Amino acid sequence: MDRLTSMAVFVKTVNLGSFAATAAALDLSGPMVGKHVRFLEERLGVRLINRTTRRQSLTDFGRAYYERWMVLAEAEAADALAADQLSEPRGKLRVIMPVHFGRRCVAQILLELAQRYPALELDLSFSDPIADLAEDGCDLAIRTGNLEDQAGVMARRVARQRMVVCASPSYLEMHGQPRRVEDLGSHQTIIYRRPGRVVQPWLFPRDGQRALEVMPVSRLRLDDLAAIADAAAAGMGLAWLPYWLVRERIQAGALVVLLPEQPGFLYDAYALWLQTPHLPLKVRLAVDALAAALPRLMT
Repeated sequence: MDRLTSMAVFVKTVNLGSFAATAAALDLSGPMVGKHVRFLEERLGVRLINRTTRRQSLTDFGRAYYERWMVLAEAEAADALAADQLSEPRGKLRVIMPVHFGRRCVAQILLELAQRYPALELDLSFSDPIADLAEDGCDLAIRTGNLEDQAGVMARRVARQRMVVCASPSYLEMHGQPRRVEDLGSHQTIIYRRPGRVVQPWLFPRDGQRALEVMPVSRLRLDDLAAIADAAAAGMGLAWLPYWLVRERIQAGALVVLLPEQPGFLYDAYALWLQTPHLPLKVRLAVDALAAALPRLMT
C-alpha cells in the first residue's frame, strides 16, 4: 500500500471521528479504511488508534503523530491556497440540504456551478433531518432556523426566508379574512410538524421586542411543506409558509397573502462546513455562489 495514501486516510479518520465517515468521504469501503490504518501501524510498529465495536480513539502516540502531521499540513496548505487562486474546483462536492428548499432553491445554483466547472462532481442529498457533517462525510450542509453552537463547525448565512400567512380565495369567501394577528385563533389552520417534534409556533416580528408567538390549533398536521401549500390552495385553512414556496400560487391567484401590514418573520438559512486549516476551493466557491444567488430567489 502507498504510505502517503495511508497517512491521508489516517488523518481523515481522526478529523471525522470514525471509519464509516472516512469511507463515505473518500469513496472507500470500511474494511479498506481499516487496512490503511493497520498498514501504517505495522510500518511504524506502534498502535495509532484504539478500536472497539462502538468507537475509535487515538493512542498517545497516535495523537502526537497526528499533531506532527498537521504542522506539516499547514505549511502545505499555505502553498495550496496560492495554487487555488490559479486553478478551478475539482473532485466531489457532497452537499446535504432540506428537501424543498434544496430542490427549489439550492440545487439550481449548485448545478450552475457544476456547469461552469466541468471538473467538479456533485453529490447532493435532500433530507429534512439535521445531518452530522463528520458522520455523514459531507463537505457542506444547508440548514434553516436557529443553529446550535458546534465545536469545529463553521457557518455562514446565505439567505433569509420571509414567512407569510396565506389562504385560498374559496376559504376566505366562506370564513372571512383575518385582519390582525389576534384573529388567527378563530380560523382553521394547517400546521407543519416533523415526526417526534413538538409543533412550532407561528412567529411575527415586533419592533424592539421578541417575536410574537402564535400557537394555532388545527386538525391538520403535515410534515411536508408542499403538501401544506396544496391543502391551503384546496381551501382547507390558513398556512404559514416561506414566500418562495408559494410565490407562483400567489401570482396565479390560487393563494392570497394575509395580514399585509404585518412584516413577515425571517428564517435564516446557513451553509455549514467543518473547520479546516485550508478551506477547499470547491467549498468556498459553492458557499460564495449560494450567498450571492439565494437572496434573489427569496423575494
